[in-house]
Amino acid sequence: MDAIRTDALTKHYQVGFWRPRPYLALEGLTLSVAQGEVFGFLGPNGAGKTTTLKLLMQLIYPTSGTAEILGLPVGSAAVKRRIGYLPENPYFYDHLTAEELLEYFASLFGYAGPERRTRASRLLDEVGIGAERRLQLRKFSKGMLQRVGIAQALVNDPEVVFFDEPMSGLDPLGRREIRQLILRLRERGCTVFFSSHVLADAEALCSRVAIVARGRLVASGALSDILAFKAHGWELVVSHLTPAALECARKSGRVEKAVPLGEDRYALDLPLSVKPEELLGELTAAGAQLVSLAPLRETLEDFFVRQVAAARNDRGLG
Repeated sequence: MDAIRTDALTKHYQVGFWRPRPYLALEGLTLSVAQGEVFGFLGPNGAGKTTTLKLLMQLIYPTSGTAEILGLPVGSAAVKRRIGYLPENPYFYDHLTAEELLEYFASLFGYAGPERRTRASRLLDEVGIGAERRLQLRKFSKGMLQRVGIAQALVNDPEVVFFDEPMSGLDPLGRREIRQLILRLRERGCTVFFSSHVLADAEALCSRVAIVARGRLVASGALSDILAFKAHGWELVVSHLTPAALECARKSGRVEKAVPLGEDRYALDLPLSVKPEELLGELTAAGAQLVSLAPLRETLEDFFVRQVAAARNDRGLG
C-alpha cells in the first residue's frame, strides 16, 4: 500500500469579477509515494505545490480526481490522526508560549497532562528551541516560528508528514538541523512529503521527486534516475600549478577551461575523452597537488530549469 496516491487530481479556480474565467492551479496530477520514503515535490513559485498540499489536507476540494493517504480517502478522521502538516506560512496564537502551543496541540490528540509536557519538551529540543520556549510566540523570528511549526506537525508521531517549504526562513545552521531531523524521521519509518523550490535540499534528502510547473507534472522518478545522465567531462582541481604547466596542458588540447580559484589553485574542465589520471600524473610531476576530481554531470537544478522552460513553451504554443 502506498502512503500517498493521487489520480488525475485537478483544481480550477474562477478568477475575475465581471467575467469570471477558470484559472488552472493543478491539472491531472497522478503520483504515488511509497511508505517510509522522503519525497520531494519541486517547482517554482505558483507551480501548484501548495494547492496540492491543501488538496491532500482537504483544506480545499478538487475540481476532479481523487487522492488517498494510507489507503484511505483524504479528509477522513482515521487519516488525520495519523498525519502531520506544516503549512507554508504557519500562524499560531501570538500570546501563547511555544511550550503552551505544543501542549495544546498534544491535547487535541488526547494526550494526558504529563505526556503532553513530555512531548512538547522533547519536540522543542528536537527542533532546536531552547530557553525561548517560555517566550510568547509574538516575540519569535520567522525562523523560530518555522521550527515550532515543524514541532507541531510531529506532536502525534505521524506515519506521514507533509511539509510545505520546511526550510523557509531558516539560517544555514537551522537548515542543516531540519535536514537531519527529516533523515531521522525516515529512519523511524515515517513518510515525509515536502514541497520546495530549494533544489539542494531535495538532492540531499530525497529518494524520489516530482517536478511541477504551471500546474502540471513535468517529471518524476528516483533521483538516481533523473540525475544519472552520462558525464560530459571532468573537473580537476589542483593546487601549486605553475603557469608553465598550465600553458602546456592548454596547448595539448586536454583542458577546455581553466578557472583560477585563488593563488595557484585552478579548476580545470576536461573533455570526457581525456583520461584525467594521465594529465594528473604530468601535472603532479611538475609540482602540482590534487585537490579533487569529479565527473561533470547535469545537476537537479539544470534539469529543473530545463523542464520548467519546456512547460512554459508548451503553454505558449497552446
